[in-house]
Amino acid sequence: MQIKYSFVLLFLLFFSRHSAQINTSGVRKIQSVDSQNKRYNPNWESIRGQYKIPNWFRDAKFGIFIHWGPYAVPAKGSEKYPKYMYYENHIKKDGFNNYEHHQKTYGNHKEFGYKDFIPMFKAERFNAKKWAKLFKKSGARYVVPVAEHHDAFAMYNSKFTKWNSVNMGPKRDILGELSKAVRNRGMKFGVSSHLANWRNYYWKKPKYDNSNPEYADLYWKPVKNKPKPSQGFLDLWWNRTTDIIDQYQPDVLWFDFGLDKPGFESVHPKILSYYYNKGEEWNKGVVFQNKNMKNESFPEDLIVLDIERGRMDNIFKYPWQTDTSVGYKSWGYIDDEDYKTSNYLIDELIDIVSKNGCLLLNIGPKADGTIPEESQKILTEIGAWLKVNGEAIYDTRPWKIYGEGPTQVNKGHHSEKKNKLSTAEDVRFTQREGILYATVLDWSKNNEFIIKTLSKGSTIENRAIKTVEFISGNNNINWVQTNEALVINTKGKKPCKAAYVFKIEFETD
Repeated sequence: MQIKYSFVLLFLLFFSRHSAQINTSGVRKIQSVDSQNKRYNPNWESIRGQYKIPNWFRDAKFGIFIHWGPYAVPAKGSEKYPKYMYYENHIKKDGFNNYEHHQKTYGNHKEFGYKDFIPMFKAERFNAKKWAKLFKKSGARYVVPVAEHHDAFAMYNSKFTKWNSVNMGPKRDILGELSKAVRNRGMKFGVSSHLANWRNYYWKKPKYDNSNPEYADLYWKPVKNKPKPSQGFLDLWWNRTTDIIDQYQPDVLWFDFGLDKPGFESVHPKILSYYYNKGEEWNKGVVFQNKNMKNESFPEDLIVLDIERGRMDNIFKYPWQTDTSVGYKSWGYIDDEDYKTSNYLIDELIDIVSKNGCLLLNIGPKADGTIPEESQKILTEIGAWLKVNGEAIYDTRPWKIYGEGPTQVNKGHHSEKKNKLSTAEDVRFTQREGILYATVLDWSKNNEFIIKTLSKGSTIENRAIKTVEFISGNNNINWVQTNEALVINTKGKKPCKAAYVFKIEFETD
């Protein structure tokens, strides 16, 4: 009896220390991370002194992003259909008007709102194992599906909203199935949260269904003049975010724009320390990603900086990441997407890796759970290139300079449309274990490749070259290192459609 009584006391003590406080609305209040028995306290100094980006991420280089949700049902405009379907005057550059399309196709916004797409989002052909097989074939080493987008529909078994994929729509735990399938294929699994923008995402008017208080837990409450988030919103954001972390133990935790906005400052060190402490508990290196370019919300040395549809223009001192999509128009599936070529995306991957970054490439599956053929083709072609040339990408580190050539990229978010196509004069460098990889981004018409950085008189690299090997194909090559450049002549036709890798070893003293 005494043993049982002692056990109960210990249980109550544990529960009292770790259970959440509940306010009158039933929302768990944000707690400071308990510093006892924790490695990271919720302040930058505590984290800075201990955290280091895990090598698995620095070695991975290539990951898959997945935007999938009820917005795939209309398959029009973009993944922001839920927002712009309520916006009467929003017209895209291509002339498409979400509001008019919705009225013509589905009827009055009060009678058929965004909520009414959810029962149509059945995901009847979704097969997590097939997805993971394709991602593995693409050469990706990590996969990051959207856990919840700005629309607030949870693609997982949420404890804090009934609007989730287990209760409604697919009636399946999408994150749960994907995490198992992805990890079984030996890839890392991450999640993304876009919920910080939810509070002012939907354009509300009395004539729309989103003004009905009955649906406030999907559309959120009316917000005037976009003030800072209320404490109630911050509490709910915290609950939903930590619920995802606790349930799915993500290797990557990715946040969209919104978390950087005024009013979220109080949760920044708390969520970072919470997640990093969880990584310690799980005994694995975890990666926190945020889009803050001005270093105003999360110090750039404590996280992985993510750049949306853009890149760095030089080697960045910390590991970073580009997130972009296979299409120019949308992140989610639309039926008139303008797809990029695999050649363009491979060049982008090479450029990013040469500057100490990773590429997170997005696809948008259809509402039924199938991945569009165009996306499958792109991923398969990238995988085929990486299978031959991957040693110049995976597990590498930046060299002394990122590359040479006339084609420069623009720095920062949403800059990719300004970038020009690469040429045979554009070379990107990576290194591993004393080996230099020089990747030329296009085929030379006369089969001659000139790398000026590797001349005998170079101020960047003064070692003599011992060997040059062409790893992209079986072509015979001749090479000579002159005072002006390393000149490589290849025989025969180009062996593949994309970039071409030369493996270079230097003489040792």
